[in-house]
Amino acid sequence: MRSRYSAFATGNVPYLLATWHPDHRPAHLELDPEIEWRRLDILSTSGGGPLERTGTVEFRAHYRVDGRRDVQQENSSFVRERGQWLYVDGR
Repeated sequence: MRSRYSAFATGNVPYLLATWHPDHRPAHLELDPEIEWRRLDILSTSGGGPLERTGTVEFRAHYRVDGRRDVQQENSSFVRERGQWLYVDGR
């Protein structure tokens, strides 16, 4: 989760797409260059242990856009395939 947040913050679209599960990955991704990501707070996690195949991360991502502060809160689902964690979806 932290690596995906960092990829959003730095505009690393190739990394975001590579870590998105292929069944849910968009064909292309455009990031808003006006969004300035400021901080990531991990609120809770479940699963995701060394022997588990799935996990979730609830987080708050703080950002600024047009001089206004805002927050995105999500509960993200991940699945491990061939040793790599892939983002599935968020609610």
